[in-house]
Amino acid sequence: MGLTDVLRLDFVGTNVITATLTFLVIMLVLLAWHTTSSFSRLDKVGVRHPPPLPFIGNLLYFHEGFWESHNKLISNYGPSCGYYIGRRMYIVISEPDMIKCILEDDFRNFRNRMSPDLVFKPFADSIVMLRDEKWEKVRSILTPAFSIAKIKKMTPLIDEACNILLNNLKVFADSGSAFDIQRNYGCFMLDIVASVAFGTRVNSQKTPNDIFVKYTRRFFEPFIFKPLLILAVAFPFIMIPLLRILPNKKRDEVNGFFINLIKNISTLRDQQDPNERRTDFLQLMLDARIPTTDIVMEQSDRVSQDDFPEALPKKQQKWLSDDEIAGQATLFLIAGYETSNSTLSFGTYLLATNPQCQEKLLQEVDDFFSKHDIPDYENIQELPYLDMVIAETLRMYPPAFRFTREAAKDCSVLQQQIPAGAIIEIAVGHLHYKPKFWPEPEKFIPERYMGLLFKSQC
Repeated sequence: MGLTDVLRLDFVGTNVITATLTFLVIMLVLLAWHTTSSFSRLDKVGVRHPPPLPFIGNLLYFHEGFWESHNKLISNYGPSCGYYIGRRMYIVISEPDMIKCILEDDFRNFRNRMSPDLVFKPFADSIVMLRDEKWEKVRSILTPAFSIAKIKKMTPLIDEACNILLNNLKVFADSGSAFDIQRNYGCFMLDIVASVAFGTRVNSQKTPNDIFVKYTRRFFEPFIFKPLLILAVAFPFIMIPLLRILPNKKRDEVNGFFINLIKNISTLRDQQDPNERRTDFLQLMLDARIPTTDIVMEQSDRVSQDDFPEALPKKQQKWLSDDEIAGQATLFLIAGYETSNSTLSFGTYLLATNPQCQEKLLQEVDDFFSKHDIPDYENIQELPYLDMVIAETLRMYPPAFRFTREAAKDCSVLQQQIPAGAIIEIAVGHLHYKPKFWPEPEKFIPERYMGLLFKSQC
C-alpha cells in the first residue's frame, strides 16, 4: 500500500467521522428545537410562568410535590399562571369567577379531562377517561344510577358494612388499646366498593376476599418505574409508544383480574332470576347492556336536558359495553376507596384534636339516635353539624387538591385567552386556604358553613 492509498483511507475515515458528528449535532439541535419550540405558547396568550428547561419543561419545579409548589407558583406568578411538563402546556386557575366560567358557563368547551398518555383497560373505558360523544353516551346512562331512588336501594349494602366497622371498633374500644384507625377505614371502604361496584363482599366467606384485597393493593402501586416516567415526559414521542408495547406482567395481571371478576359476576347475574339479583351499582350497569328504543326514567331520576342537550335524547338506542362496565367499576375503586378513606381518617384526627367540636357532634348524634333506630337517606339530613364537619375536613384535606380540563377550541375566559388543547388546572388546594374566602384557614372551624347550610336548605 502506497502513501497515496494511506492518505486516501485517512481522508475517507476523517469524512466518516465528520459526517457522523455532523449528523449527531443536527439531531441534537432538532431534538432541542422540538422540545423547546412549544415553550412560547404561554407567552403568546400572556400567561406568566417559570422559565422551562429543555426536554423536561418545569418538571423540576415540582420536585417537592404539587401542593407546596402550587402555592409558590401562584404567589410568584399570579392567580392565572402556567407551566410546562415536557411539551405539554398547563394553565393554573385559582380565581372562583374563572373556575365558574370553565366548569359551568362554558362547560361544553371544557368537558374533556386531560388525556393521559399511559392508561390501560379497564380504567381507559371509565367515564373520566372517555371523551366527547363517548363520554356523553356513558354519562347519560349513568346519571339515573345516582338518583335518590337508586341510592336509597343501595343503602342496606352500606349499612351492613357500617355494622361490621362498628363491631370491629368496639373491640378496640373495650380493650382500650391503641390501633390504626386508617386501616379500619380502609377495610370499611374496600368492603363498600366491593359490594356496590363489583357485586362481591370482602368480608364474606364465599368470596376470595384475600385475593380481592391483594389485587386492590397492587392496583394502587405504580406499574412503571419513576425513571421511565421521567423519560416519558422528556421524550414522549419515543417513550410513550415504547411503554405501550413493552410487556408489563404486573399491570396485565392486575387489570386482568378486575376485568375477569366483572365478567364472571355478569355471567352469574345473567343466570339468576331477576328478582334474586342484588340491587347495586353493578346491576344497574348490567341492566344497561340491553339496547332499548325508549329510555324510561322515574320522575326522581330525570336530569336537566338544558345541561346535556345532546346527551339525553328521548328515543335513542343506548347501552354499555362489557368494557365500559368494567371501566366504571374500576373507577369506583379508584375514586371511592382512597378518597373516602383519607376523608374519614382526617376527619377523625381533626375531631380528636378539637375536643369541643367532638363533643358538639357527639351530642347531635346522641339526639339523633334518641329519635331514630337507624340512619337512612331521609333522616340523615337531621345531622347538620356532621355535614359541616365533613365539609370542613374536605376543605382542609381535599382528596383531589388539583384537577384538570382540556380546552376543545380557542376561547376567552374573563379576557384571558386560552388556546385549543391547553390543559386547565384548577388549584383546589390553594383556593381552600385562601384567607380572602376562608378566614383563619389553618383552623378547623365547622361553624363557618352555618350560613351556607342555611341557604342550601332554603
